[in-house]
Amino acid sequence: MIQIGIIGGAGYTAGELIRLLLNHPKTEINFVYSTSNAGNKISSVHQDLVGSTAIEFTNTINADVDLLFLCLGHGNSKLFLAENKFSETTKIIDLSNDFRLEEDQFFQNKGFVYGLPETLKNEIKTAKYIANPGCFATAIQLALLPLAKHNLITGDVHVNAVTGATGAGTSLSKTTHFTWRDNNFSYYKPFTHQHLGEINQSISNLQASFDSEIIFMPNRGDFSRGIFATAYTHFEGSLEEAKAMYLDFYKDAAFTFVSEETLHLKQVVNTNKCLIHLHKHNNTLLVTSIIDNLLKGASGQAVQNMNLIFGYPENEGLQLKANFF
Repeated sequence: MIQIGIIGGAGYTAGELIRLLLNHPKTEINFVYSTSNAGNKISSVHQDLVGSTAIEFTNTINADVDLLFLCLGHGNSKLFLAENKFSETTKIIDLSNDFRLEEDQFFQNKGFVYGLPETLKNEIKTAKYIANPGCFATAIQLALLPLAKHNLITGDVHVNAVTGATGAGTSLSKTTHFTWRDNNFSYYKPFTHQHLGEINQSISNLQASFDSEIIFMPNRGDFSRGIFATAYTHFEGSLEEAKAMYLDFYKDAAFTFVSEETLHLKQVVNTNKCLIHLHKHNNTLLVTSIIDNLLKGASGQAVQNMNLIFGYPENEGLQLKANFF
């Protein structure tokens, strides 16, 4: 059994990670670190886990765990690792954005590998330190990378993506308050979202000639979880050629699938899947990509990366049914 430590255990991604690990046949949670909740039962914060675990939060760490998950706010993973030392054999998966960009991937003699299994599976299998991708970044990259592989992103890409309320985390603010969010819709961080850096990086790594712009409009939706992303760009090939390209790109992917039917979010909520749909209008290709922001966009993908690192089947502990009804 892999001995697991979790740092920052009170948020949504940590709650989903704990749920997955409690039901994973090869893992045992050694500790869940939270200074604000030390001594409290995990199930008192993550109330869906009542009856599933008696583990309590702690403010001490075990430096010899096999694997450490960092579920901290952006910018805090570097601070935590600078102040706390772990065994040389301890592997780390970070769910923040601290190590996703190439200029940030080497830290304290640790070389972090970007953890998108659909493109970097072999590198992940031999890695000790993983930078788990962002949620919007996951959905948008999976929509565009097959085009990049064939050097077919020749113009700007327009992306409109909507995320559920859990994407904002557990801290209350004006835009997460129920009376504001309910029956409402809004955009935020237009054209400047922090996930653009890793999206552009991954596209450039596959298509060296890429010099276009990803014009990204992120939106807040009136629902709890999921991301629905649409991306469109110039494409002169046929729809059949596009489908063949995407099917080939994802033929060995454990969780990314190309659908012939139009998509809706209930198909992926509570799963680690990404579903892709293609539509062509004149010389414009529309790619729809949907994921659960807390699973394929965060904790599920982190467990997928864990499976790859430790040589387990990629879908171990992740065979989840969508909340379709």
